[in-house]
Amino acid sequence: MSEKGYDAHETSTVEDNVKVGEETNIWHYAHVREKAKIGKNCNLGKDVYIDTEVEIGDNVKIQNGVSVYQGVTVGDDVFLGPHMTFTNDIYPRAEGEWNIEETFVEDGVSIGAHATILSGITLGKYCMVGAGAVVTKDVHPHTLVYGNPAVVKGFVCSCGRKFGEGDISFQGKEEVVFECSDCGEKIEIKREVYRKKVE
Repeated sequence: MSEKGYDAHETSTVEDNVKVGEETNIWHYAHVREKAKIGKNCNLGKDVYIDTEVEIGDNVKIQNGVSVYQGVTVGDDVFLGPHMTFTNDIYPRAEGEWNIEETFVEDGVSIGAHATILSGITLGKYCMVGAGAVVTKDVHPHTLVYGNPAVVKGFVCSCGRKFGEGDISFQGKEEVVFECSDCGEKIEIKREVYRKKVE
């Protein structure tokens, strides 16, 4: 561990006026822009790019080839899979001003490899986005989505165990409660949240 409290590989670039928490590792050819904030115990893989003013929480694992652009905020305990993609402008052009749309990735979210997250949305706590998904709308907490465009395929516990596959019968109730077979956590899913598409 360096005197700064975090480790950065000699091939990485960490610009001035950056805050990086203790026990964080920044690996080969990663680039962290000025005014970025990275929490404690994070891991930034090879070729990761963190744009200016981006904020990343504690215990975040960012796999190889991920770019986190300005306007994206990442909470604690988030997993960003290899080469997944954030966008930050709904109508980008090579010429003219950027119209940055804020995107929020809440605590505990997992995003699979090569998924694409369109700008201006929120990924709710502990939701899971499957590999290769294209997410165009907000995703509710504990919801599992995948496909193009991403649709609801079930629900996940905070520990990552999948439950609620297929059709869910609410039987006239406004919510159903799942109990995780691994950790015992109980998750309440409201009728209004369950849809075939993320709406």
